[in-house]
Amino acid sequence: MSTILITGATSGLGRYVAFELVRSGHTVLAHGRDPGRTGSLVEELRAEGAAEGFVADLASLAQVRELGARVAEAHPGLDVLINNAGVGAGSPGSGREVSADGHELRLAVNYLAPVALTRALLPTLPARIVNVGSVGQEPVDFDDIEFTRGYNGFAAYCRSKFALAAHTFALADELADTGIAVNVLHPATFMDTAMVREGGVAPWSTVADGAPGVLAQATEDLGTGRFFDGTNPARAHEATYDKEVQKRLASITDQLIAH
Repeated sequence: MSTILITGATSGLGRYVAFELVRSGHTVLAHGRDPGRTGSLVEELRAEGAAEGFVADLASLAQVRELGARVAEAHPGLDVLINNAGVGAGSPGSGREVSADGHELRLAVNYLAPVALTRALLPTLPARIVNVGSVGQEPVDFDDIEFTRGYNGFAAYCRSKFALAAHTFALADELADTGIAVNVLHPATFMDTAMVREGGVAPWSTVADGAPGVLAQATEDLGTGRFFDGTNPARAHEATYDKEVQKRLASITDQLIAH
C-alpha cells in the first residue's frame, strides 16, 4: 500500500479521491487550506483507515515550500503526489486577483504551487506525480505571463493548465532515468464542485465521474509524460509538447518561484 499526498483534499474531487484511497488501504496525507476543515476531514478519514492532515495556503510559495519540507520530514517514503488543488475561473465579471506573492492567482495556485511542491518533494523519490489538469488549455503569453492586460478569469485558468501540462512533459523527460512517472490528466468536464458553481456554470458531471482517472494515475503504472482525458490517453494542446515553449516556460518559472 502507498503513502499518498493529495492537495486540495477538503472538498470536491480531492475529498472523494481521499476516501477512495483510504478505503483501499492506502495512507492518505490530506492537504487543506483551512485548519478546521482539514482536521474534520482527517477525523472522518481515520474512521476508514490511515490518514494525516497538512495545512497550507498554496497561494503562498513560502507555505508551499514549508508544506513540502513538513511532508518530506514526516514521510521520507512518500509514494505518490497528487497535485489536485486549484482555483477556477472565478465568479462571472470578477477581476484579476493576486496571490500572497503578488502573482496572478490562477497562475500561482494552479501552476507555480504544484511546481514548487513537486520540487520540494522530489528528494523523497515518489514513484508517481499526478498533475490534475484540464482539457481547457490556452498558450501563455510570455510577454505578459502575469496576465496584466485584457484579463479574463477563464482564460487565466486555461493558461495555468496549459503551463501545468507543458511542465509535466518537460519534467517527465528530466526524470526519465529515475523511475518517477509524471502525468497530467483532465478528470472530467465541469464537475459539480464549488469551483465550477462559483464560475456560474451548471455542472456537467460529478466528482465520482472524475475520480477513476485520478485513482488510476495514483495506483497503476501508466507510463510517463502523458496526458489523459479521464482514464483515456489523449493529446494536450499541441504547443505544450514544443521543446522551445517548455524551455521558455521553465526559465520564466524559475524567476517567478525564486522570489
